[in-house]
Amino acid sequence: MKTTRLEQGPLGKLNSTLDTGWVRLLDRISPQGGARRMLILLIIAFALFSVLNPAVFLSTTNLQNIALAAPEIGVISLAMMLAMLTGGIDLSLVSIANLSAITMSTLFTTLAAGDPGQAEQMAPLIVLAGLAVGLAGGLVNGLLVSGLGITPILATLGTMQIYNGIAVAWTGGKTLSGSPSALTNLGLSTVGGIPILFGLFAVVAIAFGVLISRTPLGLRIQLLGANPTAARYSGIANRRILLSTYVLTGLLGGIAGILFIARNPTASADYGSSYVLLVIVIAVLGGTNPKGGFASVFGVVLATLTLQIVSSGFTAMRLSAYEYAIAQGLILLAVMTYDEVRRRWTKPVRWRPARRASS
Repeated sequence: MKTTRLEQGPLGKLNSTLDTGWVRLLDRISPQGGARRMLILLIIAFALFSVLNPAVFLSTTNLQNIALAAPEIGVISLAMMLAMLTGGIDLSLVSIANLSAITMSTLFTTLAAGDPGQAEQMAPLIVLAGLAVGLAGGLVNGLLVSGLGITPILATLGTMQIYNGIAVAWTGGKTLSGSPSALTNLGLSTVGGIPILFGLFAVVAIAFGVLISRTPLGLRIQLLGANPTAARYSGIANRRILLSTYVLTGLLGGIAGILFIARNPTASADYGSSYVLLVIVIAVLGGTNPKGGFASVFGVVLATLTLQIVSSGFTAMRLSAYEYAIAQGLILLAVMTYDEVRRRWTKPVRWRPARRASS
């Protein structure tokens, strides 16, 4: 079969590059994989601890605690997933969430010192201020990554230190206490025995699931992660997409800060210090490709619940936090090993663009 000069020239190479980018993206779109795997692990973990210590693990209080602790970790995991979807990472998420919570607590206590009633009425603006801090933190990350071209892991490692330093200087290393009663009541409220915070987590997850899979921005983020070169030749403004992505992760960090202070009306610079590694583990377990291009929101939600169940189960069995950390690593290595073995022994059927017959 002969090829034309057009197919051998620059346009032909460009077309080949675009085809390769779309092939890689299509190959990675298998949303059932990560979610199915985590659903199986969730069922196994729940059944195991239900048998080992049913009196404690299956108690209403324990199940509610699982549902109450999952949202803040889950929201940060979704933010990490979004950053990893572009082939990057955001190590500053927990620091952004803490800075957001500290901002809200400081504003409330300052206003309450003069007029407690007015401070309660200002609750919506206080929450907006927390979200604004999250957006600002994400914007700085986005400008460093997209504007200056700094590697995401180094950019967000630097901003993590800066945001954490600001929080320590702001609080003097102390824990702040105080938040609007509306947030505190929200953290204590349940509907049908299910914490409202868990419902909010579900709403956020659904919204970002739709964003990633059903909007032009989400599809561009996926293509950018799958093949940045093909994305650029497709007319996608890579820098703008990266900036938008990190602004969104900052927004999720701000939402996590609201969940922090709603669950416990205190704020400090070192809250959730162990979350950084945990949310990376959750994102990967949930089916996020660390190299970018594919992620499963449902898988991340299931991974969040699975690790919360394991954590709660270890507490019910009176096992230490160190043993839980070991369990996290073992679960991650087992899943990654399974994926690698399956990849090597399974030959995927790849879509290939049809060639035009030359005259």
